[in-house]
Amino acid sequence: MLDGYMAVSEENNLHILDFVCCEDVQMDAFTGKCKVELMRDGNVYISELPRRHKNKPIFRDDNCSLSHGHNGKFYFVFTMDDDRLGDLPQQLIQQAGNIARKVLKEIIFKKEVLG
Repeated sequence: MLDGYMAVSEENNLHILDFVCCEDVQMDAFTGKCKVELMRDGNVYISELPRRHKNKPIFRDDNCSLSHGHNGKFYFVFTMDDDRLGDLPQQLIQQAGNIARKVLKEIIFKKEVLG
C-alpha cells in the first residue's frame, strides 16, 4: 500500500496516468505491458500482461521467414516496403519457393528417410 497523488490527463488522444508516491519507499523498478482500468469513481486497477512468446524462425530468406507456433501452426511471413511494389510478385514467388525447397529437403525428406 502506498500513499500518493495521481494525475490523469490526455495528450494526443492518449490517456496519461502519473502517480507520485508521498512515502519514502525502496522498491524494485520494472517496466512491462499492462492493462489499465480507470473506473468512474477514480479507482485504478493495473494488471501486468503475460509476456508474448515469439516463435523462432525455422528458415529465413531476404524478406520472409517460416516459423512454427506453439499452437501447432506454421507461419510464413513476407514483408516488403511500399516503394518496391513492382518487385513484390517476383520476390514473393522466388522466396516462397526457396523456403518450400528447404522444407522439402531438410524436414519432409529427412522424416521419410529416418521415419
